[in-house]
Amino acid sequence: MTSPAGPPSAEGLDDERRQLKLLAVTACPTGIAHTYMAAEKLAQAAASRGIEMKVETQGSIGAENVLDDNDVRHADGIIVAADKDVDLSRFAGKRVLTVGVAEGIHHPERLIDRVRSAPVYAPGGAPGGSAAGTAGGGKERGPVYKALMNGVSYMIPFVVVGGLLIAVSLALGGHATAKGYVIPDGTFWAHVNAIGGIGFQLMIPVLSGYIAYAIADRPALVPGMIGGWIANTGALYDSKAGAGFIGAIVTGFLAGCLVLWIKKVRVPRFVQPIMPIIVIPIVATSALGLFFVYVIGKPISWVFEHLTSWLAGMTGTSAVLLGAILGLMIAFDMGGPVNKTAFLFGAGLIASGNQTVMGMCAAAIPVMPLGQGLATLIRRGLYTQQERETGLAALFMGCFGISEGAIPFAAARPAQVIPANMLGGAVAGAVAGLAGVKDAVPHGGPIVAVLGAVSGVPMFFVAVGIGAGVTALATVAMVDVSGRRRREVPDSGTAGAGVPGANPSSTAGAGESSVDGGAAGAGAPVVGTGAAVVGAGAPSAGAGVRATGVGAGSGAVVPGQRGETSAGGAGAGAPESPVPVSARGESAAAGSPAEVLSGYLDERTVRGALEAVGKDAAIREMAELLARSGRVADVDELVATALRREAQGTTGLGEEIAIPHAKTDAVTAPVVGFARSAEGVEWGSLDGTKARLVFMIAVPEAAAGDEHLRILALLSRRLTDPGFRERLLAAPDERAVLDVLGEVG
Repeated sequence: MTSPAGPPSAEGLDDERRQLKLLAVTACPTGIAHTYMAAEKLAQAAASRGIEMKVETQGSIGAENVLDDNDVRHADGIIVAADKDVDLSRFAGKRVLTVGVAEGIHHPERLIDRVRSAPVYAPGGAPGGSAAGTAGGGKERGPVYKALMNGVSYMIPFVVVGGLLIAVSLALGGHATAKGYVIPDGTFWAHVNAIGGIGFQLMIPVLSGYIAYAIADRPALVPGMIGGWIANTGALYDSKAGAGFIGAIVTGFLAGCLVLWIKKVRVPRFVQPIMPIIVIPIVATSALGLFFVYVIGKPISWVFEHLTSWLAGMTGTSAVLLGAILGLMIAFDMGGPVNKTAFLFGAGLIASGNQTVMGMCAAAIPVMPLGQGLATLIRRGLYTQQERETGLAALFMGCFGISEGAIPFAAARPAQVIPANMLGGAVAGAVAGLAGVKDAVPHGGPIVAVLGAVSGVPMFFVAVGIGAGVTALATVAMVDVSGRRRREVPDSGTAGAGVPGANPSSTAGAGESSVDGGAAGAGAPVVGTGAAVVGAGAPSAGAGVRATGVGAGSGAVVPGQRGETSAGGAGAGAPESPVPVSARGESAAAGSPAEVLSGYLDERTVRGALEAVGKDAAIREMAELLARSGRVADVDELVATALRREAQGTTGLGEEIAIPHAKTDAVTAPVVGFARSAEGVEWGSLDGTKARLVFMIAVPEAAAGDEHLRILALLSRRLTDPGFRERLLAAPDERAVLDVLGEVG
């Protein structure tokens, strides 16, 4: 066996390949399809070369088929195809090739060739656990991006929960006063508002803490969180406003890098056990906190004071210019010193009778969340499912003047989102200044106009609408341009992978947005033979993918609903297609309805030729096909639910595949249908192909969890095989189609 750190032996290539043992880890940020499709492709490529490979999949449900110490010890190399942070410390001393998950889907053979000359991984070589020098590692996400997205992903729930609770409490329990939008103390809605406020207080430390965690692991979590709290608490460094999310990003990276540096310090052996739990957190937290208070905090306070003085000197200038400047400041950091300077400046002038300045601020305040939410509606394909859901929450928060709703977008893509926010904010402020809009309370957003605190209401809404539209269009344009530039990088081998601001998992031919969030417990191992035979079944809640070279003629095994399997024949005469298995693990006997996918798909829900030419009509035809199973109580509701799912993002996977799905009580039990289209149906797939292979999945709400995702995972992984797709298209009739589908499990 070749030494993992040394040069290849002089043995022949075929002999070396027979002895080669590789490992892989696949991971995508938000769903199932890419994680498992990459695992399947790598496993197939390894099997076709007679290479033993074990693949660990890291989906949203957690790691499956985990690589243990024994696996790593005997491995000749490790391929990490991931678009999120993966801990590489366990691979120390091994050749590690790190690339984006799309590389694993589109170029698995190339990765297998390259991993043999990849550099040996040394812990601590780079932030985020990436192996230094990955031999041109394709479209691997950089450690900075991965750390930033790690923090943003943990922050988003705090933003959404906090913002929505505050918005609801303001809408139902508050009223406008000269001191602002007030909820009476001691009331039910005051308590709801306070709970929401806790969410907002925690979101900045969480952002900072999990950025640090992604860089330097658990010892960095405490200094990162405490550093983020300090950054957001201006009173600690004599500032009227904290540094906000920008300060949290700074403290997160500082904490992570500081902990990495401390880890490299040599200490006596008796001290080593307490380093990660006592010494490193205390030293890093103290150093970072004092550094922020005494070094970084002073400039923030200085900026706050001098911006206020500068604005005071501009009150006699053009209202349009002042409005544009205030809008720029409001939109820049959403709670930081620049934003607070503009807001407090406008609020302070209300008492003196000048309500126009606050009117400019009030028009700019909702532009950022409204604009970012609108952007997710305009170009859904540029955003992940989680981001689209956050966009809807941001729209709601924007209506109540909660600008923090845009922070997740700005933190994830500062280079694209912050300029777009500032442009829209400047336009809104300028229009409000030109129209002489006034606001009598220190608050912003449409809510203050609805409750009568704004004079010049029509122009106020015009200003907000134009500003939000400008922000949305500018964001979409910059995100799209950024994506195009990344896709044009030579020798990437990837389409749409690694685009900052786009769906981190979107690749040509495999749209992650087609799969709802979460992960499946389906991880059937795959045994490759170099032929188009898929075998080695496992229980439906298996773990990951494993490929091993086996002799031709191996029996095929299909998992049943509860892990029962039905084996095909062994030896030279074994059939290529597995025997269809029912929900109880029984072989389909002649004359009885053949069932696959745990009995959810049978002869009644298979159609050889789809008649519809449009997506909506195709979904209705598929729903009527599912109704033949007797499990559909309301066809119209099933169609409506499936179309609502399509509105969130296309279920066209690319490569002529579409898998529309619906979670609805319009069905009484899980059911799957399949139909082929000779001409293809335009489904909005990322690779531009029309859907010729259409599966439809429908499950009741009560069964919509793991079972729904398990079916999606099984189909996504099996459909990556071109031979399987060709056999589906070539099958002469429905029974032959069902025989091919029996390979899915």
